Amino acid sequence: MYDMKISDSVVYIGVNDKTIDLFESQYKVPNGVSYNSYVILDEKVAVMDTVDKRVTEQWLENLSQALNGRSVDYLVVSHLEPDHASNIQKLAELYPNMKIVGNAKIFSMLPQFFTMDLSDRSVVVKEGDTLSLGSHTLQFFMAPMVHWPEVMVEYEQSEKILFSADGFGKFGALDVEEDWTDEARRYFINIVGKYGTQVQNLLKKAATLDIQTICPLHGPVLKENLGYYIDKYLTWSSYEPEEEGVVIAYASIHGNTAKAAEKMAEILKEKGAKAVRSFDLARDDMAEAVSEAFRYDKLILMSPTYDGALFPCMEDFLYHLKVKTYKKRTVGIVENGSWAPMAGKLMKAYLETLKDIQICEPVVSIKSVMKEADEKNLETLAEALLG
Repeated sequence: MYDMKISDSVVYIGVNDKTIDLFESQYKVPNGVSYNSYVILDEKVAVMDTVDKRVTEQWLENLSQALNGRSVDYLVVSHLEPDHASNIQKLAELYPNMKIVGNAKIFSMLPQFFTMDLSDRSVVVKEGDTLSLGSHTLQFFMAPMVHWPEVMVEYEQSEKILFSADGFGKFGALDVEEDWTDEARRYFINIVGKYGTQVQNLLKKAATLDIQTICPLHGPVLKENLGYYIDKYLTWSSYEPEEEGVVIAYASIHGNTAKAAEKMAEILKEKGAKAVRSFDLARDDMAEAVSEAFRYDKLILMSPTYDGALFPCMEDFLYHLKVKTYKKRTVGIVENGSWAPMAGKLMKAYLETLKDIQICEPVVSIKSVMKEADEKNLETLAEALLG
């Protein structure tokens, strides 16, 4: 069991998974992921969520070690997504007297995942309800669409712990040393990012609580400098840029647009851009490209025309920006085409469907290979973008 001290009464029983290659079958996780689960040991024993079926046996071993012969009185279900809820039925079978604690939406969805009838073992809670375990008391707050409709969080009143479901989570196993912010941003933008308004609603509830510790379902338990993490969530969920800087997102068939992207990065740095990040959308991590586009206040799209349309990876990138509610940014456009170029027109049309996007002129059009005149046009675009 991963050794992480929360308190004498609250024990971590989660599992690191370093064998997974794609989280949710789409997000690269080179440092794995943690499936977090906790147990509160009091007069009554409460398990806070289960884990993915990939790590069931290790989780049950961790739970048994923490219980030290005791039984489980309650299983609190915050979120029914399978990476957290796969073992509900298994735990119910192991502890036949255990009650399942959840909200009405959780219990309405439960039969979609399990065949066991748990209706006579259900404890249905609603906004503000409490559950006493002895000296510990859980209070329940609904968090619909953060990022599923049934989600709720729990606040343990005596130790001032927020069990935050997928909120404040991040990619990466717990025994890997890495900066919290980058992988938490990549996790938030790509998984929760569409639901900024709902996250803001949850943060308003959290602001009324005296929170000393945050226990998420992925990533490290947060105990210090909580204002930093909360401020990041306030920024991400409001779609405001975190920093000044430019992301260059490019697609290139034979390398000519890539050379133009390299030149664009060089020009931006020469003209004083505070940060420049370039992404080859065909090869680099799409989820990182998307999260970095949200991080900075400016974006340049560079794509060739392909079959009279956009190169597929650029279209995929724009789709991800749209569904994650990309807004409040300034965007420049560079197209490439050997005949009948359409990429600029198509990228501009896509951007015009988004809210609060300023499209920076001029749209630069390159014919096949970048020439001296194209470099001057790139300089003009860079000057306009940087203001």
